[in-house]
Amino acid sequence: MSIKIQMLDDTQEAFEVPQRAPGKVLLDAVCNHLNLVEGDYFGLEFPDHKKITVWLDLLKPIVKQIRRPKHVVVKFVVKFFPPDHTQLQEELTRYLFALQVKQDLAQGRLTCNDTSAALLISHIVQSEIGDFDEASDREHLAKNKYIPQQDALEDKIVEFHHNHIGQTPAESDFQLLEIARRLEMYGIRLHPAKDREGTKINLAVANTGILVFQGFTKINAFNWAKVRKLSFKRKRFLIKLRPDANSSYQDTLEFLMASRDFCKSFWKICVEHHAFFRLFEEPKPKPKAVLFSRGSSFRFRKHSKIHSIRSLATQPAEPNSEVPKQAQQSASLTLGEGAESPDGQSCQQGKELNASSAERGPHQSPALQKSPVGNKKADGAVKAMAEEEEEVVKDRTQQSKPQPPQPSTGSLTGSPHLSELSINSQGGAVPANVVFSPNLSPDTKQASPLVSPLLNEQACPRTDDEEEGRRKRFPTDKAYFIAKEVSTTERTYLKDLEVITSWFQSTVSKEESMPETLKSLIFPNFEPLHKFHTNFLKEIEQRLALWEGRSNAHIRGDHQRIGDVMLKNIQGMKQLAAHLWKHGEALEALETGIRSSRRLENLCRDFELQKVCYLPLNTFLLRPLHRLMHYKQVLERLCKHHPPSHMDFRDCRAALAEITEMVAQLHGTMIKMENFQKLHELKKDLIGIDNLVIPGREFIRLGSLSKLSGKGLQQRMFFLFNDILLYTSRGLTASNQFKVHGQLPLYGMTIEESEDEWGVPHCLTLRGQRQSIIVAASSRSEMEKWVEDIQMAIDLAEKSSGPTPEFLASSPPDNKSPDETAVADQESEDDLSASRTSLERQAPHRGNTMVHVCWHRNTSVSMVDFSVAVENQLSGNLLRKFKNSNGWQKLWVVFTNFCLFFYKSHQDNHPLASLPLLGYSLTIPSESEDVHKDYVFKLHFKSHVYYFRAESEYTFERWMEVIRSATSSASRAHILSHKESHVY
Repeated sequence: MSIKIQMLDDTQEAFEVPQRAPGKVLLDAVCNHLNLVEGDYFGLEFPDHKKITVWLDLLKPIVKQIRRPKHVVVKFVVKFFPPDHTQLQEELTRYLFALQVKQDLAQGRLTCNDTSAALLISHIVQSEIGDFDEASDREHLAKNKYIPQQDALEDKIVEFHHNHIGQTPAESDFQLLEIARRLEMYGIRLHPAKDREGTKINLAVANTGILVFQGFTKINAFNWAKVRKLSFKRKRFLIKLRPDANSSYQDTLEFLMASRDFCKSFWKICVEHHAFFRLFEEPKPKPKAVLFSRGSSFRFRKHSKIHSIRSLATQPAEPNSEVPKQAQQSASLTLGEGAESPDGQSCQQGKELNASSAERGPHQSPALQKSPVGNKKADGAVKAMAEEEEEVVKDRTQQSKPQPPQPSTGSLTGSPHLSELSINSQGGAVPANVVFSPNLSPDTKQASPLVSPLLNEQACPRTDDEEEGRRKRFPTDKAYFIAKEVSTTERTYLKDLEVITSWFQSTVSKEESMPETLKSLIFPNFEPLHKFHTNFLKEIEQRLALWEGRSNAHIRGDHQRIGDVMLKNIQGMKQLAAHLWKHGEALEALETGIRSSRRLENLCRDFELQKVCYLPLNTFLLRPLHRLMHYKQVLERLCKHHPPSHMDFRDCRAALAEITEMVAQLHGTMIKMENFQKLHELKKDLIGIDNLVIPGREFIRLGSLSKLSGKGLQQRMFFLFNDILLYTSRGLTASNQFKVHGQLPLYGMTIEESEDEWGVPHCLTLRGQRQSIIVAASSRSEMEKWVEDIQMAIDLAEKSSGPTPEFLASSPPDNKSPDETAVADQESEDDLSASRTSLERQAPHRGNTMVHVCWHRNTSVSMVDFSVAVENQLSGNLLRKFKNSNGWQKLWVVFTNFCLFFYKSHQDNHPLASLPLLGYSLTIPSESEDVHKDYVFKLHFKSHVYYFRAESEYTFERWMEVIRSATSSASRAHILSHKESHVY
């Protein structure tokens, strides 16, 4: 039968479905037609035979719900509105949400004050017609009515639109949703009812619970955690609350609705919202009664939000894709007693955004061209799917003093006034702009929500004249910029210390899960360092202020040096050596405590999910040891730059001797702790390992290879240690971990290049004593790296006298033949997707680790690369520009762990976004790219292009140097020789 569907852009499409098809078939057909991955947020509504608008039940046959399909138009609309639109992982999904907001504005459902309405419409206009032009704006507004009383707001709309110049359609959609979600009526549908006294009210349901309105004013809210049971009896809708001694409410609240059908319809909507936003597992079917039954048989069977997020794991899910925290517990309230569950909104650590709109013009639609909701001007303009992974973290107002962030609770009760809408002094929205793009995986070839940080380029505009004036005012001496690097990296180092001394310590103080002995080992050894380096930074910045000559430009001489400040403070640092020696011990004690205490493990895991903890927690414990190497590098550059006759040379050389001595003393501890930290970091990413961290085990390389099995070439993650090689696949679990499929002991292994034998490029056969596997690398250089490292590991295993430890809980038996092992491997994959209940209960896990980046970029990284990366850390201001934009945006950028982290300023407590650099190419723009500026370098990966401008030749060369170390790892021999020349 044919059914007409009205899309969100008011076009109609006819869909053919089988006569007895359930509702889900029709919804799936619409989503497939739109190329919509996140279809679980949407639903189909239609008027039933009593003219009541109801949702199409996805399990019941369509013919039993829609009596006259030829005469009914079914609407495709947003059904579930998440508390934060950055949980939407696809640009197309956000585009459809923006269309829904546009509809709700036009129909008067999304009520707000005039200023908010004008701001919303200005973003819609920017998305539809592009940059500001007053004549075009007024002509467009005359033809299009976005709100009933639009004429009175026209001047305001035009004024706001002027502030959005350069904003892409996806950025406009993002800002539209950012403003709309703060409005009290966002995503709200009112259902008329009366209370016990007969007063007319409206009921509504949201992600947080059930809301009560009088007119358009919210007068009450019942969060899901407070609700024990929902039921209806004829026209009466009943809410049974949990007992609360402090509450003045009765145990059961009763509301009267117009009819039983209205009442049941609202009850079903409440059950669906509760299940979607709160349930961790789908409810089991209720057994049918033998003779008769009581009550409704309705059960919500659509995917909950947790399943909606997890369904995207069939694509290569983006790093830092976390499960909302309130979904971690199951809560049932439909027919009986409900399990206690935490109150509050979703607090999602990773916000994933796509980058494809960076490549499209202001008039282009994010939908693929076959989509009926696409803008007709987009012919040929939408780029093909591109691969990108970046973690984008929503911008929050920064606090002057670090306070551990608290998860928000309760309903969104803010009043929708302009002052609460994040408006800057020019009238535009404060930038939190980010845009989305899909990805392709070697296994699934499906789209993935992998992202790019598109921050508002009007945030910190700077004209070329201002830039030139600034360069004339400031010194050009290379020594000045070397000294400035000490200052900028010291700022980042202090922030990293605060992660432990302020944020982590505050979190720990609220819990009783950390033993006092562990607290006394960590915090008393960090606090003196924080105090010392606070004063150190102050002295450096005072010296730089004199050097820059802001108040004494006519004076030359004694202040234009940094060696004396470095010498004084490095000598002071030697007094803190006792604290530095304790960091390795603290790291080991913390990991031991985590292993022995589930409460401490949960506390540390939850802390890692906070935005301020932008790296694995144990990484921060090693920061003081790494910082010593940075001082040594800086002093080496200063000594090389200054001639012996220079006034600063003697102090720089003395400071270098002091710091070299300290680094040499800590060299052994540093190497041991880096390996220890890396093993524990990998352990969090792996499922199926009993004892990864054992004495004598060393990590060598991890990366993506294709493994030949019965299903053909399958992408796998390989982990190489000095005694064993593991291969894993990404699990379909809430924790985003990699499940181990097999192990290959290295003792007695041989490697053969077998491209000719199997007809697969860059192919290797790894022959163990009891098992063989065939793998293929993504390129010749990748294959050579693996061959070099595996051969080195085999040599190490041959020299070691002890037996190879067996540590996998579910590894294939060693006596199986290679063919049997392949079958077992295949079966274990099926088990992974079939029986997941125990895995799904695991808590969210950081999804932006190096393991996930290597998986998405189909590359590898070695421990030697990690060690070099520790040396190559850098911070400072850079100007950034995108491929198709004109303006440059000033950002504070931190480079560490093969990744660029972007901040608005160095005072921010957490990054706005990050860009993992593995797989990117680093070049200088060509003449044809029309970037006529000095000190510009270019980063590009497939269709994604970023330009960065440094302030001087020295800083330009430094950024090029450190980024090159992350984008293209050199050969092992070259790196080792480099390491030897920079002995700790």
